[in-house]
Amino acid sequence: MAGIDVGGTFTDLVLFDSEHGTVRLAKTPTTLDNQATGVLNALDAAEADVAALDLIVHGTTTTTNAVLERNLCKTGLVTTMGFRDVLELGRRTRPQAYGMKGHFVPIIPRDLRLEIPERMGARGNVIVPLDEEALRTALGGLIEKGCEALVIHFLHSYANPAHELRAGEIAREVWPNENITIGHVLLSESREYERGVTAAVNASVQPLLRRYVERLADQLAARGYKHDVLVMNGNGGMVSARHVAAEAAKTVMSGPASGVMAAAYTGRRAGIPNLITYDMGGTSTDVALIRNAEPVVSNEIEIEYAMPIHVPMVDVRTVGAGGGSIARITSAGLLQVGPESAGAVPGPICYGRGGVLPTISDANMLLGRLNPARLNSVPGGPTLESISAIFEETLGKPLGVDAIGAAAAVIRIANARMADAVRMVSVSLGEDPRDFALFAFGGAGPLHSTAIARELGIPKVLTPSRPGITNALGCVVADLRHDLVNTINRPLHSIDIGAVHALFARQSAEGRQLIDKEAVAIREIREIWSVDMQFVGQTHLLRVPLSSPTPSIEELQQRFEEVYFQRFRVELSDIRASLVNVSTSVIGRRAEIDLSLLIDADGRKATLAEARTGTRRVWFDGWMETPIYWRDHLPADAQILGPAIIEQMDTTIIIEPGDVGAQDRDGNIIITLGGVK
Repeated sequence: MAGIDVGGTFTDLVLFDSEHGTVRLAKTPTTLDNQATGVLNALDAAEADVAALDLIVHGTTTTTNAVLERNLCKTGLVTTMGFRDVLELGRRTRPQAYGMKGHFVPIIPRDLRLEIPERMGARGNVIVPLDEEALRTALGGLIEKGCEALVIHFLHSYANPAHELRAGEIAREVWPNENITIGHVLLSESREYERGVTAAVNASVQPLLRRYVERLADQLAARGYKHDVLVMNGNGGMVSARHVAAEAAKTVMSGPASGVMAAAYTGRRAGIPNLITYDMGGTSTDVALIRNAEPVVSNEIEIEYAMPIHVPMVDVRTVGAGGGSIARITSAGLLQVGPESAGAVPGPICYGRGGVLPTISDANMLLGRLNPARLNSVPGGPTLESISAIFEETLGKPLGVDAIGAAAAVIRIANARMADAVRMVSVSLGEDPRDFALFAFGGAGPLHSTAIARELGIPKVLTPSRPGITNALGCVVADLRHDLVNTINRPLHSIDIGAVHALFARQSAEGRQLIDKEAVAIREIREIWSVDMQFVGQTHLLRVPLSSPTPSIEELQQRFEEVYFQRFRVELSDIRASLVNVSTSVIGRRAEIDLSLLIDADGRKATLAEARTGTRRVWFDGWMETPIYWRDHLPADAQILGPAIIEQMDTTIIIEPGDVGAQDRDGNIIITLGGVK
């Protein structure tokens, strides 16, 4: 079984051979023009027998990159008369909250948003019948304009989908391909703007994803692969490549979600179920929250301004601070780190690819945290002296410090920014970060994790055995998952609770049917029930978890008040609550994976001294001679007192003075911070 994650720079692969009890790893450059080539290259690098694989699970950035770069397919929209501008009007917000300037381009241009006579009321009553002739004319016009995908988005279709269903039947008679998105089928909830944008995103990336997965499946089949390819969804579940394009919007955030799922799985096996994940790469840092080994999933994600995608996705927050983040002096004479990045090309100075601007990675290199021997991998590349000269000239002189002082300041500011991201994902959800452990991964995460944990009072840091390929691991351990949402949108006191129970039952049956369609072995099916509620008159929703699919009205009121108080520390018992959405997540659990296989037991040394590769001077508020260890050689019961540095193929781990690192049965390094309770 192989898990493959396609990132912006590298394609990572982890291959579990259950027959021989071995694991193979690969990291190859991502081929941006055709990601399928990078996937095949990773399989070749791991010397995988593709014909012998029983499952390939794939996390992709195809849709994510298309949305963020606006590299979208030409898409047309048919909507209710008078509502073509909903996607552009939005929620009366501005790109810059305190400025009069800003730029916004809707996903579908106005000339491709066509109106036809039809209208449903909010209670599902027909106000204006569907004009089928006008619909056919509109479809013909969009085809003539070269639209590759179609959105059918009618007002209040969540209350009564009859008009959208009939319009879909007509569209399938004339539309030249399968790229048709019926709004309520993708998202059956109120708020026409969010529902419309979600449908527009889905349609705009659908042809891209469909072509990609078909091309990949054909190339794998040519090598003898006989099974389904599963694709990671943004909710942390998987779906067959045969079905994934129908709901393409659900694959946005696929990459970050796979890393969070790996963290939840690893934490549960390690007995640490409450985690804050901290994924630091070359350009940015992603942070997410995991409670009781379950990642927080939200259907209110806005991935950029005016781009709400209201399908359930793992709630990941991003800050522009990565190993390649550039440090500079502002016009006010202040040191700023990021969000601009040196990227992969030319990259940080220490990459030796022509970079000349100081970055976080260069600061770590100057402070001894990264191995200076890596500088020698590029003939004629930079030296520590040349990096030091750049730091002193561009940062040190304006700040009145030497190169080392400037590098230390860069690290402190970067850590402060990333600590703020952790606060954002925890405190904003009503959680105290001190009640969690920090799960550090990504190529650069373990370099900064203990400093960030100390800043926030987090007592432990869990570093998995292979931090740099955690997203690929997430593809292997993720379960099948389908999230179903329907809108009720009525004051709690006026709802028919029996109808709510029936809706939960229908969602459960539908989710189980969808899982049955997947050609993947599962060991059990579990369900998670929740509702979205708000006080009458409010705009924003709160997700309220439930213990069963048959709650009483009194239980709903009580649970909502508890969640509201936990989030805002305010009681509003005199205001009536409203039940907006009903949600069921149906999860197909797959077989357990032995994570201890990620580190070859044959490579372990008998003692810690044998795993030691040397020492070097490292800056910890002053220079300290620090022992260096090779991760794969650590004995199974290793206990390491900081300061220490652990190096491995995909990352470098720092254990600060006074901290203690211990290795568990799966090869994770659990660092307990000294002086933090």
